[in-house]
Amino acid sequence: MSELYPPIEPYDGGMLDVGDGHHVYWEVCGNPEGKPALVVHGGPGSGCHPGARRYFDPDRYRVVLFDQRGCGRSTPHASDSEAAMRHNTTGHLVADMERLRRHLGIDRWLLYGGSWGSTLILAYAEQHPRAVSGIVISGVTTTRRSEIDWLYRGAGRFFPEQWERFLAGVPGTPRDGDVVGAYARLMEHPDVAVWEKAAADWCAWEDAVLSGETKGASAPYGDRPPAARLALVRICSHYFSHGAWLEEGALLRDAGRLAGIPGVLIHGRLDMAGPLGTAWELARAWPGAELVVVEDAGHLGGAATRDHVLAALDRHAATA
Repeated sequence: MSELYPPIEPYDGGMLDVGDGHHVYWEVCGNPEGKPALVVHGGPGSGCHPGARRYFDPDRYRVVLFDQRGCGRSTPHASDSEAAMRHNTTGHLVADMERLRRHLGIDRWLLYGGSWGSTLILAYAEQHPRAVSGIVISGVTTTRRSEIDWLYRGAGRFFPEQWERFLAGVPGTPRDGDVVGAYARLMEHPDVAVWEKAAADWCAWEDAVLSGETKGASAPYGDRPPAARLALVRICSHYFSHGAWLEEGALLRDAGRLAGIPGVLIHGRLDMAGPLGTAWELARAWPGAELVVVEDAGHLGGAATRDHVLAALDRHAATA
Protein backbone atom coordinates (compact mmCIF):
# COMPACT_ATOMS: atom_id res chain seq x y z
CA MET A 1 0.00 0.00 0.00
CA SER A 2 1.39 3.38 -1.02
CA GLU A 3 1.55 6.31 1.37
CA LEU A 4 0.50 9.82 0.48
CA TYR A 5 3.26 12.39 0.36
CA PRO A 6 3.74 14.52 3.51
CA PRO A 7 1.53 17.61 3.98
CA ILE A 8 2.88 20.74 2.33
CA GLU A 9 1.86 24.39 2.29
CA PRO A 10 1.55 26.71 -0.72
CA TYR A 11 4.46 28.98 -1.55
CA ASP A 12 2.31 31.24 -3.73
CA GLY A 13 -1.36 32.07 -4.19
CA GLY A 14 -3.88 34.78 -4.80
CA MET A 15 -7.25 35.81 -6.18
CA LEU A 16 -7.50 35.96 -9.97
CA ASP A 17 -9.96 38.42 -11.47
CA VAL A 18 -11.73 36.36 -14.13
CA GLY A 19 -14.33 38.96 -15.02
CA ASP A 20 -18.07 39.18 -14.45
CA GLY A 21 -17.36 40.24 -10.86
CA HIS A 22 -15.81 36.85 -10.05
CA HIS A 23 -12.45 36.28 -8.36
CA VAL A 24 -11.01 32.76 -8.31
CA TYR A 25 -8.77 31.56 -5.49
CA TRP A 26 -5.57 29.77 -6.52
CA GLU A 27 -2.47 28.40 -4.82
CA VAL A 28 0.78 26.73 -5.85
CA CYS A 29 2.88 24.26 -3.88
CA GLY A 30 5.76 21.85 -4.43
CA ASN A 31 8.82 22.59 -6.57
CA PRO A 32 8.70 25.90 -8.50
CA GLU A 33 10.80 24.22 -11.21
CA GLY A 34 8.79 21.00 -11.21
CA LYS A 35 6.32 19.56 -13.71
CA PRO A 36 3.18 21.76 -13.68
CA ALA A 37 -0.05 20.05 -12.63
CA LEU A 38 -3.54 21.36 -11.97
CA VAL A 39 -5.99 19.81 -9.50
CA VAL A 40 -9.57 20.12 -10.78
CA HIS A 41 -12.00 19.52 -7.93
CA GLY A 42 -15.40 17.90 -8.10
CA GLY A 43 -18.88 18.91 -7.17
CA PRO A 44 -19.35 21.13 -9.04
CA GLY A 45 -18.99 23.46 -6.08
CA SER A 46 -16.92 21.36 -3.68
CA GLY A 47 -13.85 23.59 -3.61
CA CYS A 48 -10.26 22.36 -3.53
CA HIS A 49 -8.95 20.48 -0.49
CA PRO A 50 -5.43 20.56 1.00
CA GLY A 51 -5.34 16.75 0.96
CA ALA A 52 -5.10 16.80 -2.84
CA ARG A 53 -1.61 18.27 -2.55
CA ARG A 54 -0.38 15.02 -1.01
CA TYR A 55 -0.88 12.98 -4.18
CA PHE A 56 2.04 14.74 -5.86
CA ASP A 57 5.76 14.28 -5.27
CA PRO A 58 6.66 17.79 -4.00
CA ASP A 59 10.18 17.47 -5.38
CA ARG A 60 9.01 16.76 -8.91
CA TYR A 61 5.71 18.65 -9.26
CA ARG A 62 4.63 22.28 -9.30
CA VAL A 63 1.05 21.74 -8.12
CA VAL A 64 -1.70 24.30 -8.76
CA LEU A 65 -5.04 24.13 -6.95
CA PHE A 66 -8.00 26.46 -7.44
CA ASP A 67 -11.56 26.94 -6.25
CA GLN A 68 -14.02 27.06 -9.14
CA ARG A 69 -16.41 30.00 -9.37
CA GLY A 70 -18.77 30.43 -6.44
CA CYS A 71 -17.20 27.97 -4.00
CA GLY A 72 -14.34 27.55 -1.55
CA ARG A 73 -12.50 30.84 -1.19
CA SER A 74 -13.58 32.21 -4.57
CA THR A 75 -15.91 35.18 -4.58
CA PRO A 76 -18.78 35.90 -4.70
CA HIS A 77 -19.74 32.75 -2.81
CA ALA A 78 -22.80 30.90 -4.06
CA SER A 79 -24.16 30.63 -0.51
CA ASP A 80 -24.83 34.38 -0.72
CA SER A 81 -28.33 35.03 -2.06
CA GLU A 82 -27.02 38.17 -3.75
CA ALA A 83 -24.56 36.15 -5.85
CA ALA A 84 -26.03 35.66 -9.32
CA MET A 85 -25.34 32.40 -11.12
CA ARG A 86 -25.66 33.57 -14.73
CA HIS A 87 -21.87 33.87 -15.15
CA ASN A 88 -21.16 30.42 -13.73
CA THR A 89 -21.19 27.80 -16.49
CA THR A 90 -18.85 25.13 -17.84
CA GLY A 91 -17.65 27.56 -20.49
CA HIS A 92 -16.76 30.12 -17.83
CA LEU A 93 -14.79 27.52 -15.83
CA VAL A 94 -12.85 26.36 -18.89
CA ALA A 95 -11.96 29.99 -19.63
CA ASP A 96 -10.93 30.50 -15.99
CA MET A 97 -8.55 27.54 -16.15
CA GLU A 98 -6.93 28.87 -19.31
CA ARG A 99 -6.66 32.36 -17.80
CA LEU A 100 -4.97 30.86 -14.73
CA ARG A 101 -2.50 28.91 -16.88
CA ARG A 102 -1.49 32.05 -18.70
CA HIS A 103 -1.37 34.05 -15.45
CA LEU A 104 1.12 31.55 -14.00
CA GLY A 105 3.20 31.41 -17.17
CA ILE A 106 2.69 27.68 -17.64
CA ASP A 107 3.14 26.22 -21.11
CA ARG A 108 1.58 22.78 -20.52
CA TRP A 109 0.22 21.13 -17.42
CA LEU A 110 -1.04 17.78 -16.26
CA LEU A 111 -4.69 17.70 -15.18
CA TYR A 112 -5.85 15.61 -12.22
CA GLY A 113 -9.35 15.28 -10.77
CA GLY A 114 -12.45 13.14 -10.55
CA SER A 115 -16.24 13.05 -10.65
CA TRP A 116 -17.39 16.49 -11.89
CA GLY A 117 -13.69 17.38 -12.09
CA SER A 118 -13.28 14.79 -14.84
CA THR A 119 -16.02 16.44 -16.91
CA LEU A 120 -14.32 19.81 -16.57
CA ILE A 121 -10.91 18.29 -17.35
CA LEU A 122 -12.26 16.74 -20.55
CA ALA A 123 -14.05 19.94 -21.59
CA TYR A 124 -10.85 21.94 -21.09
CA ALA A 125 -8.52 19.40 -22.72
CA GLU A 126 -10.70 19.01 -25.80
CA GLN A 127 -10.70 22.78 -26.23
CA HIS A 128 -7.01 23.32 -25.34
CA PRO A 129 -5.21 20.03 -26.13
CA ARG A 130 -1.85 21.69 -26.72
CA ALA A 131 -1.88 23.01 -23.15
CA VAL A 132 -2.24 19.54 -21.62
CA SER A 133 0.73 17.23 -20.96
CA GLY A 134 -1.28 14.40 -19.41
CA ILE A 135 -4.49 13.50 -17.60
CA VAL A 136 -5.22 11.37 -14.54
CA ILE A 137 -8.87 10.89 -13.63
CA SER A 138 -10.32 9.00 -10.68
CA GLY A 139 -14.07 8.52 -11.12
CA VAL A 140 -15.00 9.28 -14.73
CA THR A 141 -18.06 11.34 -15.59
CA THR A 142 -19.02 13.32 -18.68
CA THR A 143 -22.21 14.81 -17.17
CA ARG A 144 -24.46 13.65 -19.97
CA ARG A 145 -28.12 14.10 -19.22
CA SER A 146 -28.39 10.33 -19.10
CA GLU A 147 -25.75 10.25 -16.34
CA ILE A 148 -27.56 12.99 -14.41
CA ASP A 149 -30.83 11.11 -14.76
CA TRP A 150 -29.19 7.96 -13.40
CA LEU A 151 -27.81 9.72 -10.33
CA TYR A 152 -30.99 11.60 -9.43
CA ARG A 153 -33.60 9.08 -10.58
CA GLY A 154 -32.25 5.76 -11.81
CA ALA A 155 -30.26 4.98 -8.67
CA GLY A 156 -33.54 5.25 -6.79
CA ARG A 157 -34.30 1.63 -7.69
CA PHE A 158 -31.59 0.70 -5.17
CA PHE A 159 -32.73 3.24 -2.57
CA PRO A 160 -36.51 3.58 -3.12
CA GLU A 161 -37.34 4.93 0.35
CA GLN A 162 -34.61 7.58 0.23
CA TRP A 163 -35.54 8.57 -3.33
CA GLU A 164 -39.17 9.04 -2.31
CA ARG A 165 -37.99 11.47 0.37
CA PHE A 166 -35.82 13.23 -2.23
CA LEU A 167 -38.83 13.58 -4.53
CA ALA A 168 -41.00 14.78 -1.63
CA GLY A 169 -38.58 17.70 -1.23
CA VAL A 170 -40.01 19.23 -4.42
CA PRO A 171 -43.79 18.94 -3.92
CA GLY A 172 -45.81 18.78 -7.10
CA THR A 173 -43.01 17.33 -9.20
CA PRO A 174 -44.11 14.07 -10.85
CA ARG A 175 -41.98 10.95 -10.54
CA ASP A 176 -40.91 11.31 -14.17
CA GLY A 177 -40.56 15.09 -13.95
CA ASP A 178 -37.54 17.39 -13.80
CA VAL A 179 -36.52 16.77 -10.19
CA VAL A 180 -33.09 18.40 -10.58
CA GLY A 181 -34.61 21.50 -12.20
CA ALA A 182 -37.14 21.73 -9.37
CA TYR A 183 -34.33 21.73 -6.81
CA ALA A 184 -32.46 24.36 -8.83
CA ARG A 185 -35.50 26.60 -8.65
CA LEU A 186 -35.74 26.13 -4.88
CA MET A 187 -32.09 27.14 -4.59
CA GLU A 188 -32.99 30.49 -6.17
CA HIS A 189 -35.95 31.10 -3.84
CA PRO A 190 -35.86 34.47 -2.04
CA ASP A 191 -36.30 32.76 1.35
CA VAL A 192 -32.96 31.32 2.52
CA ALA A 193 -34.85 28.91 4.78
CA VAL A 194 -36.17 27.30 1.58
CA TRP A 195 -32.57 26.96 0.39
CA GLU A 196 -31.53 25.30 3.61
CA LYS A 197 -34.33 22.73 3.47
CA ALA A 198 -33.66 21.97 -0.21
CA ALA A 199 -29.92 21.66 0.42
CA ALA A 200 -30.50 19.27 3.31
CA ASP A 201 -32.83 17.10 1.20
CA TRP A 202 -30.41 17.07 -1.73
CA CYS A 203 -27.44 16.12 0.48
CA ALA A 204 -29.44 13.37 2.18
CA TRP A 205 -30.03 11.80 -1.24
CA GLU A 206 -26.38 12.12 -2.29
CA ASP A 207 -25.31 10.51 0.98
CA ALA A 208 -27.81 7.68 0.46
CA VAL A 209 -26.23 6.87 -2.91
CA LEU A 210 -22.83 6.66 -1.21
CA SER A 211 -24.09 4.79 1.85
CA GLY A 212 -22.86 1.43 0.57
CA GLU A 213 -19.35 2.86 0.78
CA THR A 214 -19.61 4.89 3.98
CA LYS A 215 -21.67 2.29 5.90
CA GLY A 216 -23.27 5.23 7.68
CA ALA A 217 -20.00 6.24 9.35
CA SER A 218 -20.03 9.62 7.61
CA ALA A 219 -22.16 11.84 5.41
CA PRO A 220 -19.78 13.27 2.77
CA TYR A 221 -22.39 15.81 1.64
CA GLY A 222 -24.46 16.50 4.73
CA ASP A 223 -21.47 16.87 7.05
CA ARG A 224 -20.17 19.93 5.21
CA PRO A 225 -20.31 23.34 6.92
CA PRO A 226 -23.61 25.15 6.23
CA ALA A 227 -22.26 27.75 3.75
CA ALA A 228 -20.27 25.13 1.85
CA ARG A 229 -23.33 22.88 1.69
CA LEU A 230 -25.55 25.67 0.35
CA ALA A 231 -22.99 26.63 -2.30
CA LEU A 232 -22.48 23.03 -3.34
CA VAL A 233 -26.18 22.29 -3.84
CA ARG A 234 -26.88 25.61 -5.52
CA ILE A 235 -24.04 25.10 -7.98
CA CYS A 236 -24.73 21.38 -8.54
CA SER A 237 -28.42 21.90 -9.24
CA HIS A 238 -27.62 24.90 -11.46
CA TYR A 239 -25.16 22.90 -13.56
CA PHE A 240 -27.08 19.65 -13.72
CA SER A 241 -30.41 21.27 -14.55
CA HIS A 242 -28.68 22.69 -17.64
CA GLY A 243 -26.85 19.51 -18.62
CA ALA A 244 -23.64 21.40 -17.81
CA TRP A 245 -24.27 23.40 -21.02
CA LEU A 246 -22.79 20.50 -22.98
CA GLU A 247 -24.33 18.92 -26.06
CA GLU A 248 -25.38 15.41 -25.09
CA GLY A 249 -22.44 13.07 -25.65
CA ALA A 250 -20.14 15.82 -26.93
CA LEU A 251 -17.20 14.96 -24.66
CA LEU A 252 -17.23 11.35 -25.83
CA ARG A 253 -17.82 12.35 -29.44
CA ASP A 254 -14.85 14.71 -29.42
CA ALA A 255 -12.49 12.46 -27.41
CA GLY A 256 -10.40 12.03 -30.56
CA ARG A 257 -9.06 15.52 -29.87
CA LEU A 258 -7.21 13.97 -26.91
CA ALA A 259 -5.08 11.79 -29.19
CA GLY A 260 -1.45 12.17 -28.16
CA ILE A 261 -2.31 13.13 -24.57
CA PRO A 262 -1.44 10.24 -22.23
CA GLY A 263 -4.32 9.49 -19.89
CA VAL A 264 -5.09 7.14 -17.02
CA LEU A 265 -8.74 6.54 -16.11
CA ILE A 266 -9.24 4.94 -12.69
CA HIS A 267 -12.77 3.83 -11.84
CA GLY A 268 -14.41 1.68 -9.20
CA ARG A 269 -16.53 -1.19 -10.45
CA LEU A 270 -18.97 -0.57 -7.57
CA ASP A 271 -19.43 3.16 -8.27
CA MET A 272 -23.16 3.71 -7.72
CA ALA A 273 -23.04 7.46 -8.42
CA GLY A 274 -21.25 7.11 -11.74
CA PRO A 275 -21.40 3.58 -13.17
CA LEU A 276 -18.36 2.15 -14.95
CA GLY A 277 -19.95 2.30 -18.40
CA THR A 278 -18.97 5.92 -18.95
CA ALA A 279 -15.31 5.24 -18.19
CA TRP A 280 -15.43 2.26 -20.57
CA GLU A 281 -16.90 4.39 -23.35
CA LEU A 282 -14.32 7.12 -22.85
CA ALA A 283 -11.40 4.67 -22.88
CA ARG A 284 -12.64 3.29 -26.21
CA ALA A 285 -13.08 6.78 -27.71
CA TRP A 286 -9.77 8.25 -26.48
CA PRO A 287 -6.77 6.94 -28.43
CA GLY A 288 -4.07 5.83 -26.00
CA ALA A 289 -6.07 6.13 -22.76
CA GLU A 290 -5.52 3.46 -20.10
CA LEU A 291 -8.51 2.26 -18.08
CA VAL A 292 -7.88 0.85 -14.61
CA VAL A 293 -10.91 -0.82 -13.00
CA VAL A 294 -10.71 -1.09 -9.22
CA GLU A 295 -12.79 -4.12 -8.36
CA ASP A 296 -13.83 -3.30 -4.78
CA ALA A 297 -14.06 0.50 -5.03
CA GLY A 298 -16.99 2.86 -5.37
CA HIS A 299 -17.29 6.58 -6.06
CA LEU A 300 -15.25 7.64 -3.04
CA GLY A 301 -12.41 5.29 -3.92
CA GLY A 302 -10.26 3.79 -1.18
CA ALA A 303 -6.77 2.48 -0.60
CA ALA A 304 -6.54 0.67 -3.93
CA THR A 305 -7.80 3.68 -5.87
CA ARG A 306 -5.33 5.91 -4.03
CA ASP A 307 -2.48 3.56 -4.94
CA HIS A 308 -3.40 3.67 -8.62
CA VAL A 309 -3.63 7.49 -8.59
CA LEU A 310 -0.25 7.82 -6.87
CA ALA A 311 1.33 5.39 -9.31
CA ALA A 312 -0.10 7.23 -12.32
CA LEU A 313 1.05 10.62 -11.07
CA ASP A 314 4.51 9.31 -10.19
CA ARG A 315 4.78 7.87 -13.70
CA HIS A 316 3.73 11.14 -15.29
CA ALA A 317 6.26 13.07 -13.17
CA ALA A 318 9.06 11.51 -15.19
CA THR A 319 7.67 12.75 -18.52
CA ALA A 320 8.02 16.13 -20.18
